[in-house]
Order: sequence, then structure tokens, then C-alpha cells
Amino acid sequence: MTTNQQRSRVIPVVVWVIAVVVYLFVSTAIFNMVIPQDKEMSQWPLAGKIALCYGLLLIVPAWILLIGYVFGDSKRRNMRYIVWTLLAIFVPDGIGIILYFILRDPLSAPCPGCGAAVKASFTFCPKCATSLHPTCPQCGRAIERGWSHCPGCGTKVPAATLPAT
Repeated sequence: MTTNQQRSRVIPVVVWVIAVVVYLFVSTAIFNMVIPQDKEMSQWPLAGKIALCYGLLLIVPAWILLIGYVFGDSKRRNMRYIVWTLLAIFVPDGIGIILYFILRDPLSAPCPGCGAAVKASFTFCPKCATSLHPTCPQCGRAIERGWSHCPGCGTKVPAATLPAT
């Protein structure tokens, strides 16, 4: 599965349907009701009328799909998805959507011991206490693979956490 397919599945199907229906309804309503009543717009060539109604208004479904992405992605990341969705809707000029992309949490990873979703910043699984990252034998702080010494206490790290050469 490609990355684009994974991203499109984050957006709920209902949001896709709403975006398409709103786009077709609004575009057709403007094309059939607004343009014939406006004296200047009714003189436009047909290509200009179609470009206005069906091209420029692609912004509307794009905005709806972005809100749907914020909803689905924040739910997938175990964030407060209702709050983020409301921020995306009501903060003007798309600033709520931009804030979401700046402040969102990293994706949860499955615990190797029990399979529960665990945040990337956790050192141990909160359900089964499986170690998710190597820890310093002296102070117990999380260390990264490949480090030769603990940054917290300076203890030499056992060779098991060093990369294989």
C-alpha cells in the first residue's frame, strides 16, 4: 500500500461523500442560479463560467477533506480528535489546520510484548512493563542504540545496545 493510499484511508468515507456532494451542489447551484441572474457573468464565455464554478470551487472540498484528515489522523494518534476538529473548523484562514500539523503527536507504535499502542516517548509499556528502548543499567534513563555512555550519569553502556559491526 502506498503512502497516498494510507493517507486517503485516514479520512473517513463519510467525509469524502460530504465533500463530493457539497462540491457538486454548490458548483451546480452557482452555475444554474447565480450566473444567469448576473448581467456581467451571463456574458462570459462558457469556458469561463465552467472554470469559475467547477475549477475555483475545488477549494471547498479540499477544505472539507483537510478537516476530515485532521479528524481521522488525530483519532489515529490518540489525541483529542473532537477538539482538534473543532479548531480546524472554527479557527479562521486555515490556521487551526496548520496548528494541528505543527503540534500533532507522533504515531503510536505497538508494544513488542503485548501489542498495545504505546507512545513513542515511552520507555516501558504501561500495560505489560516491556522495555521499549534500552535503558541505562545505573540510572534507568532511556538511551538510544549506538550510544557508548549514558548522557544522564556517564555510565558505560553494555555492548548489547551498541550497533552490530
